[in-house]
Amino acid sequence: MPTRTARTAWKGTLETGSGQVELSSSKVGTYEVSFPKRAAEQAGGTTSPEELIAAAHSSCFAMQLAAMVGQAGGTPDALDVTADVSLGPDPAGGFRLTGIALKVVGEVEGLDEDAFREVAEQAKVACPVSKALTGVAITLDASLA
Repeated sequence: MPTRTARTAWKGTLETGSGQVELSSSKVGTYEVSFPKRAAEQAGGTTSPEELIAAAHSSCFAMQLAAMVGQAGGTPDALDVTADVSLGPDPAGGFRLTGIALKVVGEVEGLDEDAFREVAEQAKVACPVSKALTGVAITLDASLA
């Protein structure tokens, strides 16, 4: 299986510095990061590790769910997945991820609402990114459109 690479070039202190995150494997872009904007309510045109984790988690979960819906006898016509990743203080000092809220609304043939929710819960557990983030509480809201 392949390895994917991202690179960050950072200059300055945590409080006044900034950096650029490059998605090296895909070459789809370079994105600005800074701690003041990371900790602010509005991102102000920059990304953050939490947003990048949210992107990774939502896309991984969507792929895992699509596979598992098919295995359960359904056909996934569309899956709209959102991942909200929260940052907060760590009681041990510094910061930590305080939670991830996954939400999926599916257009699925062949599964009723209960079966879809059950498969979505199984996909949450089976998703490789979920497995990597086992130290973070992950919730799931799954429904059919």
